[in-house]
Amino acid sequence: MTEGVKIHQDAATTSVSRSRTSSLEAAETDLVSEEPDQEEEESSSAPEVQHPSTGGAEDSGGGPVAPDGGWGWVVVAATVLVLAMTLAFPSCIGIFYTDLQNDFQASNTETSWVPAIMIAVLHACGREGSLILLIHDALVHNAILTVLPHSPAPQGPLCSVLVECLGCRTTIIIGGILSGLGMAASSFAQTLEELYITAGIITGMGFSLSFQPSITMVGHYFVRRRAFASALSSTGTALGMSILPLLANYLLSSFGWRGSFLVLGGILLNCCVCGAVMRPLGAKPKMDTRTGQTNIHQLKTNCLSIPHEREGLKGRLRATLSTVMSFLSRHMAFDLLYSNPYFCAYALGVSWMMLGFVVPLIYLVPYATAYGMEQDRAALLMAILGLINITVRPAAALVFGLPRFRGSHKFAYLFASAVLINGLSSCICGTAASFPVLLAYVIVFGFSMSLIGSLLFTVLMDTVEMSRFPSALGLISIMQSIMLLIGPPLAGMLVDSTRQYAYVFFACSISGSTAGLFIMLSFYWLDRQKDRELKSSFTYKDTNALKPSIKMTTDCDYSPVPLHSNSVRDMETDV
Repeated sequence: MTEGVKIHQDAATTSVSRSRTSSLEAAETDLVSEEPDQEEEESSSAPEVQHPSTGGAEDSGGGPVAPDGGWGWVVVAATVLVLAMTLAFPSCIGIFYTDLQNDFQASNTETSWVPAIMIAVLHACGREGSLILLIHDALVHNAILTVLPHSPAPQGPLCSVLVECLGCRTTIIIGGILSGLGMAASSFAQTLEELYITAGIITGMGFSLSFQPSITMVGHYFVRRRAFASALSSTGTALGMSILPLLANYLLSSFGWRGSFLVLGGILLNCCVCGAVMRPLGAKPKMDTRTGQTNIHQLKTNCLSIPHEREGLKGRLRATLSTVMSFLSRHMAFDLLYSNPYFCAYALGVSWMMLGFVVPLIYLVPYATAYGMEQDRAALLMAILGLINITVRPAAALVFGLPRFRGSHKFAYLFASAVLINGLSSCICGTAASFPVLLAYVIVFGFSMSLIGSLLFTVLMDTVEMSRFPSALGLISIMQSIMLLIGPPLAGMLVDSTRQYAYVFFACSISGSTAGLFIMLSFYWLDRQKDRELKSSFTYKDTNALKPSIKMTTDCDYSPVPLHSNSVRDMETDV
């Protein structure tokens, strides 16, 4: 009997093991059959983007991650060239200022609109702090990288829409085509109004569409080495400021301003080549068909459930107004102007500073040549300004990124001091127009300009919450764009009325110095108010802690003490 039972149990265990192995084999065959389908879907939806040098880095979830090297260094080199050809390009317009004025027989006010429109469109189509923000995300304010490690550089509405629809590479190529064609078309302009459209609007828009996605690509290709990659790519602007004025001066002496614009248009087309090498790391996330059908169904339901009162003109206006207000609250934080006094003071001070911040870059060469300086030496001053930015700005970013400076709330006073020095330095130009004097001015102006660029958005990060930082940046960008647009024409009107370039630099000195003093005094007063509130709150808590916690009540409830029983009391008396 026992042997039969054992044989029966052995047969049962073997059958169970066979069934388990068969089920495991079936599951494995199902997985093997499903994996090729998944790979085919991924290959069909995502292009081949991994470069052999990147190592095919993938995260634990199977998606591509930043290679932190390899092809990313090619992207950094392309970004350096893009920034040199776009952000630094308005600095060389001053080389052609006098020739444009003489050729079109225009006043300083009319001629100054050409660089003003170019700079304003460059900063308005996209948020102008993209480059500086990315640098300080990595070097100065490292906490941002911890909170938002994969966040791209902030972009303007037009640029963000194109990047979302077409990708960074295509957007950069479109920007290169626009900027190249805009400058090439400017060489055939017969009136200044045509230059406003070609060199101002078209070329400025192309600059904006080129430099912002290139910075975003650097942020996608680097995570661990993002600090070094950002600092390396930021040298492109200073490199362009040191090379483009010399190149523009050579082209002007050889081909005139029309031939120079045509050659510069061909040079700007190289942004397309730089954009072509910026291959995307991964494909766009696939939308589930069921989710898409559900969203479409919900959209149809919402559209059908709209009240009938909105079908009228009043309802449509109300819906349009609500949409506009939601867009403004998301991209431009107008509420911070009255809810955050630090942001209000900073926004007003920076906007007032921008009124005369770029004017010396436009009028320095015309001012020097008007007093008999050679065009070559005047262009050399602009090149020296770019070299100072190359050396000072990365060094300042590295110094401010040291542990002793991290988390410091004194950056606002350092920024205000740099603005004050930058404004006062413009007074040097009013004294004399000789090369040694202008060289001293360029050194002081370049050093303070580098500090301003290194701290501009670091102070903003310390002023507002990071959840409101993009919208605050958008509002400041719009305010700065307005000032950058009206600054050069106002300077031109001053030159036309006084016939003296020196008054322009005196006006820039007043604008910069008063802006620096306003920011410094406003932050000092707000800090004193904040300290007083903290002290008053602490003293209030201390007095409350020292007060006795005894409550005196008029109505006292009397409860008599119960007496012992008579037996116990008698026993005590007997004892």
